Order: sequence, then C-alpha cells, then structure tokens
Amino acid sequence: MTLRWDVTLAILAMGIVTYLCRAGGYAVLRAVKTPPFVDALLRNLPAPLFAAYVALALSRQDLAAVAASLACAAAQLRWRNFGVSIGVGVAAMAGLRWAGM
Repeated sequence: MTLRWDVTLAILAMGIVTYLCRAGGYAVLRAVKTPPFVDALLRNLPAPLFAAYVALALSRQDLAAVAASLACAAAQLRWRNFGVSIGVGVAAMAGLRWAGM
C-alpha cells in the first residue's frame, strides 16, 4: 500500500474546509445576536433531524430491526443512559437474529 500525495492532499483539504465551516458558524453566532426564534430553532433542531434519519433507516429494515430499536428507545426512556440503551439495542438485535428473525 502506497501513500499517494494527491489523495493525502485531498483528505487534508477536506478536513480544513470542514473545520472552517464549523468554526465559521461559531464565529458568526458569537458576533451576531440572533433573534429568539433562531435561538429556539438551533436548540431544538438536532432531535427532529435525528428522528428523520432513524425513521428513514428503519423504513428500509425488517421487523427485527424495528423491534430492537423500540427496545433501545425504551431503555433510554427508562435509564437515561446512552451506553445502556445501545447495549440493550445490540442485545435485542442479536437475540432476535439468533431466534431466526
């Protein structure tokens, strides 16, 4: 395996552009006072986006994946621990696959 300079340069350039986009957003939000509507939007936007990503992914899966995701969500609601909910979801999926689903 050889390290190509053009691929390395492209990866570095993408990293720099990504950093500048994120840092630029923080710099703009520090310099400009946003209206309350925009503050509320930025505070509440990640949850609906995550829900949309999950719904799209689950729409392309079978019943076992949906059941495992429900177990994961129930564990998160019960224990409020991200690690526990991931463990429950993985265990549920493994158990359902082992059972033949």
